[in-house]
Amino acid sequence: MQNFHGQHEGETVLMVFRRHPVAMRKGFYVMLIPFLLASIPTLIWPDNLNLLWVAFGGLGVGLIGFFYFWMGWFFSIFIVTDQRIRQISQRGFFNRSVIDLGLSKIQNMTVDVPGFSAAIFGFGTIIVQTYVGDLVLDRLHHPEKLYDELLKIVNDHTKETDTTIYEETT
Repeated sequence: MQNFHGQHEGETVLMVFRRHPVAMRKGFYVMLIPFLLASIPTLIWPDNLNLLWVAFGGLGVGLIGFFYFWMGWFFSIFIVTDQRIRQISQRGFFNRSVIDLGLSKIQNMTVDVPGFSAAIFGFGTIIVQTYVGDLVLDRLHHPEKLYDELLKIVNDHTKETDTTIYEETT
């Protein structure tokens, strides 16, 4: 049984997932650019092995920058329970936002796989529509599979509460 901070009594966790690792691509660039720039002196003067320390320093700076983006990816999660969807977004080291959306508030859901790279790497977006606005779950791994599971959970919830919001069509 999984528990999370803010879980209601009697609430059951059905799914926990996070964004696709492609969400960290900026972190890879932040890691790679300082390393490549710091490696230039070693390429110009290959006889001076002390310049390798400059390259390693560039790698260290890049790893610190990558760690910043990795934290944002690792600590940003989506939790689906039998009552709600919770989106926890971590931005940087100290900025965290939490969005809760009750399953009974959901009107419609759509899935979007935007383009060639998204289709190749298997990531996309699920948009959960409500009366007050949209909850965008972006850069998700296997969005069609998650969409089907979310649709089943929402439909099961609406059957329990006797309010049909929408029906699944094939």
